[in-house]
Amino acid sequence: MSMKKTKFYNNVDSKWLLIDAKDQVLGRISVHIARLLMGKNKAQFTPNFVCGEKVVVINAKHIKVTGKKFEDKVYKRYSGYPSGDRSLTFRQLQEKNPCNALEHSIRGMLPKNWVGKQVMRNLRVFAENTHEHIAQKPQSVEVK
Repeated sequence: MSMKKTKFYNNVDSKWLLIDAKDQVLGRISVHIARLLMGKNKAQFTPNFVCGEKVVVINAKHIKVTGKKFEDKVYKRYSGYPSGDRSLTFRQLQEKNPCNALEHSIRGMLPKNWVGKQVMRNLRVFAENTHEHIAQKPQSVEVK
């Protein structure tokens, strides 16, 4: 009598992908990137391993939001001290660091455990059209 063996795909080859975020809606592109980072587009997807792609995002400065979110969307944080509340609107965050809004959105769509932290290491976001990963020869991916 033979035992069934469970296959673990913890050493799946990952590719470098390049995504242009210019004139894309924040939530729509975040979902697409989160799925690529997790590896949900692969047949070997395993939720407890990092089996996704490495993603380079350019033009994060030119990302769009719908409705009145440009002025009304608020990012809050709390230092833990009395009167330690800090908040920024989407406009202020885009002026301060345009990559943070996209990273924050993608992080919220990933698992809240060590796998999510490891997956975030495979993401590189750049505000402008240039990036540092030309040597990895990332394949350009079109977001629908």
